[in-house]
Amino acid sequence: MARKQFAHHEAVSALMREEEGGYSAAIAVKALDGMGAPKFHKILDGQKFKSASDADDAATVQLEDLVDVDAEGQLTWATASN
Repeated sequence: MARKQFAHHEAVSALMREEEGGYSAAIAVKALDGMGAPKFHKILDGQKFKSASDADDAATVQLEDLVDVDAEGQLTWATASN
């Protein structure tokens, strides 16, 4: 699990289990003030991973391209590929 801190939020590599099996890579965003539940953003649309570890590894790589999290918890990427 990788972490990246921004002005008002922390972003963490994560994964989401899919109903039909497998996992998707995700980024979880939580406010630094500790209020509220984390918001999960599924990333790498269309890619499914067989293991939770592979999904988290992919999310960790993508987290490096995350440049900001806005006040509402939305992600801003360095490239448009995410």
